[in-house]
Amino acid sequence: MGTSYNKNVERWDVFEVSCEGRKDGNPFTDHDITGNFKGQNENVTVDGFYDGDGVYKVRFMPSFEGEYEFTISGSFKQDQGEEVSGRFTVTPASEDNHGPVRVANTYHFAYEDGTPYYSVGTTCYVWDLQSDERIDQTLESLTEAGFNKIRFCVFPKHYDYNLGEPRSYPYEGTPMDSSVLTKDNFLQYTGAASGNDWDFTRFNTEHFRHIEKCILALRDRGIEADLIVMHPYDRWGFSCMTEEQDDLYWKYVLARFSAYRNIWWSLANEYDLFLHKTIKDWERYASIICEKDAYSHLRSIHNCRPFYDHTRPWITHCSIQRQDLYKSAELVNEWRQRYKKPVVLDEIAYEGNIQHGWGNISPEEMVRRFWEAVCRGGYPGHGETYMSGDDVLWWSHGGRLKGESWKRFKFLHKIMCETPGIGLAPYEKCGWDEVCAVPEETAQMTPVRDYYLFYYSFMRPSFREFYFDDNTEVDVEVIDTWNMTIEDRGTHKGRFKIELPGREYMAVRIRKHR
Repeated sequence: MGTSYNKNVERWDVFEVSCEGRKDGNPFTDHDITGNFKGQNENVTVDGFYDGDGVYKVRFMPSFEGEYEFTISGSFKQDQGEEVSGRFTVTPASEDNHGPVRVANTYHFAYEDGTPYYSVGTTCYVWDLQSDERIDQTLESLTEAGFNKIRFCVFPKHYDYNLGEPRSYPYEGTPMDSSVLTKDNFLQYTGAASGNDWDFTRFNTEHFRHIEKCILALRDRGIEADLIVMHPYDRWGFSCMTEEQDDLYWKYVLARFSAYRNIWWSLANEYDLFLHKTIKDWERYASIICEKDAYSHLRSIHNCRPFYDHTRPWITHCSIQRQDLYKSAELVNEWRQRYKKPVVLDEIAYEGNIQHGWGNISPEEMVRRFWEAVCRGGYPGHGETYMSGDDVLWWSHGGRLKGESWKRFKFLHKIMCETPGIGLAPYEKCGWDEVCAVPEETAQMTPVRDYYLFYYSFMRPSFREFYFDDNTEVDVEVIDTWNMTIEDRGTHKGRFKIELPGREYMAVRIRKHR
């Protein structure tokens, strides 16, 4: 094979150089490969990785159009003084390629080309480690529902409804005998259970290639891959690795995945449940990301009970699991004020009917929490946990959605996309007994006259009276967020009254008449 690469790549796509190299020793630890990529507007150096069978790869995501040159070096070649070099052309981004998502307007997101991004996410922890058939079902379901972000793991998961084996493992070796597991005893095997035999210095490259295939499938559907790099729900010992083993894993993950534009880094799901990790460890992982991810993808860390300190400068956005049995989205105002960052409610409980309190809210309540979060300037996340005879639950395995809330998210997303500027902000100047959102850019103005979105949640007013000033004409719409209807209520000015149906989940949108 020698060296291979394409001569053309579009902006924000993956440019990959593959090189033949040494197989002696342990190529994952004994040899290295590095690439330098230089264009008129950037000069980027990144680590490469060993992909098995004597093949080393370096990946690069160009941020600009034009001519580039590259140089590949390292101990991976027999002749260590020999460098690999070449040139390639970066072409304009295709129509659906807007680049990676960035923080915009303090509390919100936009793609790198400036297009606003409104997150409507879901969680399927190990959908990527299921059968090809179920993976295809998951991708179809994601597209049908209109999700544009999904949280999922690199490592397999061990928990209730997750006692089976994944399609592959991240390391060479063999797992413990899972036939001993039952719904009553599985917690006894959490951690480094006996019977596992892994070489934590040798990665199973097929496992990582498959995850890359899933990341690309998401990218091609316009879905962000919120990758959970570590989690505590483990019977294989992956959550109990040494500091040296952890760092090797992190560097390998970053070398393989950083060049994909739709990657977000979630350092952990429920960091506070790890028995063998400290804040010092999480800060070390964060420093590795900041050093090795040349593209500064979004970074977060997710809690079970106590929040991580989201004011830490390496954290780009808050990834939140609700801490109260009932309240979640209602606290977005407070979190925005405290952290001055985008608030993503990745876990506001799941629609379903399992025994666990985090997994049995109604579809109506899920939709209510979504609207409540959006109108308070946050970004909600979905999950689904309906009982199934085969223990296949969307929240972990993906497949087919069984609930009702997901059918209403495209409607909400359209409303979000119609926001002037980038993002909504809570606006408390209208009244204390209603939730009101206005465009983030105008939230500090008094009064705001261009755009209001009022949400009445579980309240059931039969009418509302409005007054902004005596002269401004406004167009009024009544929105049924559950039945997904928008009713035009005409143009008004001065003091006016809007009749409402007296049922839950209604909203009123008021826009300056044009």
